[in-house]
Amino acid sequence: MNRRHLVAATAAALVAGAMPAAAQTYPARPITMIIPFAAGGPTDVVARIVAEAMSKNLGQAIVIENVAGAGGTTGSTRLTQAAPDGYSIMIGHTGTHAASVALYPNLRYNPVSDFAPIGLVNTNAILITAKKALPANNLTEFVAWLKANERTANNAHAGIGSVSHTTCLLLHAIIGVKPQSVPYRGTGPAMNDLVAGQVDYLCDQVVNVAPQVRAGTIKAFAVAQPQRNAALPDVPTTAEAGLPAYQVVVWNAMLAPKGTPDAIVTRLNQALVAALNDDGVKARLAELGADLPTGNLATPAGLRAFLEAEIAKWTPVIKEAGVTASN
Repeated sequence: MNRRHLVAATAAALVAGAMPAAAQTYPARPITMIIPFAAGGPTDVVARIVAEAMSKNLGQAIVIENVAGAGGTTGSTRLTQAAPDGYSIMIGHTGTHAASVALYPNLRYNPVSDFAPIGLVNTNAILITAKKALPANNLTEFVAWLKANERTANNAHAGIGSVSHTTCLLLHAIIGVKPQSVPYRGTGPAMNDLVAGQVDYLCDQVVNVAPQVRAGTIKAFAVAQPQRNAALPDVPTTAEAGLPAYQVVVWNAMLAPKGTPDAIVTRLNQALVAALNDDGVKARLAELGADLPTGNLATPAGLRAFLEAEIAKWTPVIKEAGVTASN
């Protein structure tokens, strides 16, 4: 071995020696990814697509564990109790790691300090949808109908604190109405009743409602983002449809327990970024209408700052609506 190779080998050994032993061999066994919602929902669908690609990069399987309950806070709490060794991670979202602060006065975790952020996974636009029989045919007519029928109109959602709940709370606040709330155990049964005409309207992620819109079983009034969504190019934006103040994008993020070694968080982040850059993953998420993170949102530091900003955004909206997990 010549001197140059000896110096390089010594430097590599020193770097390896400075890393925790577990990080040097990580991952040595399958990783559990907690999804704090039932199987088949939008977060679950996105998580499985990303997990499959990450497992190839990591060389170990990622096993999905659906831990539903309490608006996703049950699964989130489960992660805070897991060993910080990189073998337990989760996909949190707008409800579990932003809206939960105002909705759950006795929340058992801090959405920022009790987790090690890995990176933002994706963002999803919110779509305002309604049953086919609703007399309104566009967003302006829907707003007028909702104001005129505030006492009898009913809004389906996937439970207190869910994305379909909090995003409609924001819509109601902007319009100035407080219609009837009809909670379900998930967006699946809520959508079934919307299609059947048993409830009036639903605010939910494009990822979740696009198939029904394309099938023509429900009405789609507008997508709440600055530009039209590629999955539903014929649906206007809220700005185009006359309600520019309603701009809301929800998200999924990957997190580990607090105290997870930086080297392991970095490795998981690298695998996440590689998955999101995979052409197959991009195509599948684009078909669902999901958008990929930009800038530093795919980094641990960027995600931490983003979580803090989202908590600050949603807390006043929920408090103004006077909603908690107990009502």
